[in-house]
Amino acid sequence: MADSSRLPLRLSTVILPVYRWSEGGRQTWSRAEELGFHTAYTYDHLSWRSFRDRTWFGALPTLTAAAGVTERLRLGTLVTSPNFRHPVPLAKELITLDDVSSGRVTLGIGSGGTGFDATALGSDAWPPGERAERFAEFVRLLDRLLSEGGSGGISYRGEFYSAHEVRMIPGCVQRPRLPFAVAATGPRGMRLAARHGQAWVTTGDPATFTGSPGDFTTGLARQVERLEGICEEVGREASSLERTLLDFVTTPTGILPLASVDAFVDYAGTVAELGFTELVVHWPVPDSVFAADMGVFERIATEGLAQLTR
Repeated sequence: MADSSRLPLRLSTVILPVYRWSEGGRQTWSRAEELGFHTAYTYDHLSWRSFRDRTWFGALPTLTAAAGVTERLRLGTLVTSPNFRHPVPLAKELITLDDVSSGRVTLGIGSGGTGFDATALGSDAWPPGERAERFAEFVRLLDRLLSEGGSGGISYRGEFYSAHEVRMIPGCVQRPRLPFAVAATGPRGMRLAARHGQAWVTTGDPATFTGSPGDFTTGLARQVERLEGICEEVGREASSLERTLLDFVTTPTGILPLASVDAFVDYAGTVAELGFTELVVHWPVPDSVFAADMGVFERIATEGLAQLTR
C-alpha cells in the first residue's frame, strides 16, 4: 500500500538538449531554477525519435554548462544507458560534473532500448536478455567506481565490461557517491533499483499506455506494489527508496497534466497518493510531441504543488 505520509510531492522537469547555448539554452536552464523546479534533467541520447533530424546536443556537456548558470537546481540525466556508454569514462565524467555543480547531480540510469542509440556504433541492437544482463553489470561496476575508486584503484573483469586499476580521485562531492535513479518497469530492473538506487524511475506500465486514464493509474499502483515487495525480498526498507514518475506525454491515455493547472493538480494528487515522491514533466518544445502552453506550464511550476496541500 502507498504511504501517504510521503507527501508532499516534488516537481521536476526534463529539458531536452535541443537549444544552442547562446540561443535559449542558458536562459532555459536558468529559468528552470527561477521557477522552483527541484531537478532539471535531460535525455542522454545521441538522438531521439522525431528529433533525429533536428538539433540535439550531448547530455553531459549540457549539464556542465547548466551547472555554471544555476546554484540550487539539481541536475541529472533521465536516463543514461549502456547503449553507447562504458562505466569507466562515464564515471570520470560524472565525478567531474558532480564537482563542477558542487554536488547537485543525480544519475538517472536505464537499460536502453532498440532505437538509434542501440545501433549508432555499428553493432546490432542487443536482444532483451543481453540488454538486461549488460544493464545489471553496468550498474554494479559504475556503483563501485563511484563509491570505491580511490588511490587503490578498481580492477574488474566481467562478461561485458572490464576495468584495470582505475582511479577515480577525488571521487564524488556527494558521499559515498552521487545518487542513482534507476529506471525499471519489470522485476529485474526493480531489483537493481532496490539494491543500488536512491530512487526508482518509471513512465508507467507499458501495457496500459493505450488504455484509459484509469488503466494507467491501476498499472502504476501495480508497479508500486511490486517494487515494495521486491524491497522486502532484498531486505530494504521500501520507504528509503524515492519514487519518480516521468510523465511521458506521448502515450495516448487521455491524461493531459499540462493542459491546465487544475488538470495538473488532479493528476499530481493521484501520483502523490500512489506514493511517488517526484513527478517529472517535460519542458515545452514547440512543434513536437512535447508542445504545451508555456504560460500554463509556468503557472503549474509556481502554483501547482501548493494546491495539493490546501
